[in-house]
Amino acid sequence: MIRINPQTFVANWSEITRWDPVSFHDMVWHWPAEVLRPIGSVLKARKEKVDRTKHDFANLTPITIHFGGTISKRNVTGKNYSMELFFARPGDVVLSKIDLKNGAVTLVPEDWEDVVITGHFATYEPDLTQLLPAYFTRIIQAKPFKELLWRNKTGGEGRKEVKLDFFLSTPVPLPPLPVQAAIVAAYETGVAEAARLRQEAAGLEGETEKYFLTALGIENTYRPKRAKVQVLEWSRLARWSVEAAYEAIHGNGQPTSTLFPMVTLDEVSAVSYGIQKSPSNRPGMHPRPYLRVANVKSGYLDLNEIKYINVPDAQFPLFEVLPGDLLFVEGNGSRTELGRAALWNGEIDGCVHQNHLLKVRFDQKKVVPAFASRWFNTETGRGHFFRSAKTSSGLGTINSKEMRLAPIPLPPIEIQLSILEQDSLLRTQAAALRLAAAETEAATVARVEGMILGVN
Repeated sequence: MIRINPQTFVANWSEITRWDPVSFHDMVWHWPAEVLRPIGSVLKARKEKVDRTKHDFANLTPITIHFGGTISKRNVTGKNYSMELFFARPGDVVLSKIDLKNGAVTLVPEDWEDVVITGHFATYEPDLTQLLPAYFTRIIQAKPFKELLWRNKTGGEGRKEVKLDFFLSTPVPLPPLPVQAAIVAAYETGVAEAARLRQEAAGLEGETEKYFLTALGIENTYRPKRAKVQVLEWSRLARWSVEAAYEAIHGNGQPTSTLFPMVTLDEVSAVSYGIQKSPSNRPGMHPRPYLRVANVKSGYLDLNEIKYINVPDAQFPLFEVLPGDLLFVEGNGSRTELGRAALWNGEIDGCVHQNHLLKVRFDQKKVVPAFASRWFNTETGRGHFFRSAKTSSGLGTINSKEMRLAPIPLPPIEIQLSILEQDSLLRTQAAALRLAAAETEAATVARVEGMILGVN
């Protein structure tokens, strides 16, 4: 809980340590006064310098601390640090000075050896007789406490940080260890339940794709992630490329058998590009909402931010998106995102699309657009784009010609609808599990923050 001060208030000059009204917005703890103690009273600074003559840098473990309080090892293969290094021992509390305002405080895992930090970090040994490290982490990551840190950053623009003196002098509740353990257990139990629900949802989502392909008589043609090193006989290499080697080992991802005929998109649809953005078509006399690459995700649209472009009435029919149009991203640096597609259902009137999105308009007497969307959002359905994409400067692209040649199974309309009905049921169940996971996690965070503040 934060004490919210009015827009105008009076303070004694002796109380002012910073010329900044928000610094008077304090934490309000609902604990007895004797439970509140400065953070620094249970942390002992560690300043253990690394002797570079005795320790090879290749055997040391530099780290990165993230805003959410997680920690990762830095990849420093073939590199070296010229600045001074200091050890952080397993169980130590480590913080990033510049990112303390964002909650970049963590614990060194017990099984990590020879962890080192630079002078941009600080490390402390916690007093385990008074503080459970996991409980301390929960205090730091509590939203009200992170907001307190953010409000009390100082310094020049671009280098604002929370001073260590302020951090260490800030009072926090230090109840008996069993109480701290109960708070940690409440958090871990809730987070574990949320993780279980997400895992169950992921399993169900995997089953939906398996069901969809099985209903079409197609075996799942998923191929494992491409390894950095591949070995095969020269005689099996069809062309000189990494992808050709991968296909020779794992197959090309094309279905080997189906219950229904395979057709290409040009047999059942029309493919077209959108409008190219330029200074000449900034919003003017004919502003139209338009869809960008950022709006098209894998299987859904993100319409939180819609921009406008000028499209005269005469050109509007060329670029308009209509309900049932399937939009494809023509280029991406990630294999998993190349050719991602989402169905337009008329969410915004008078909308057009940019040229980096390919629009596919189906003959709906032959293809149910939702069926096509589901197909092209499977690993098997996207396989054509992976195989035919052109690569330039790390960016894979597909053109309208390759789009028209993309294969799609063609069951009768009634079978397409039947498959979609069962698929939708499974996906709805998975979505409900993901929603339950998010709600469980949010409720856990709220409950634990209340326990930390002393209101629960």
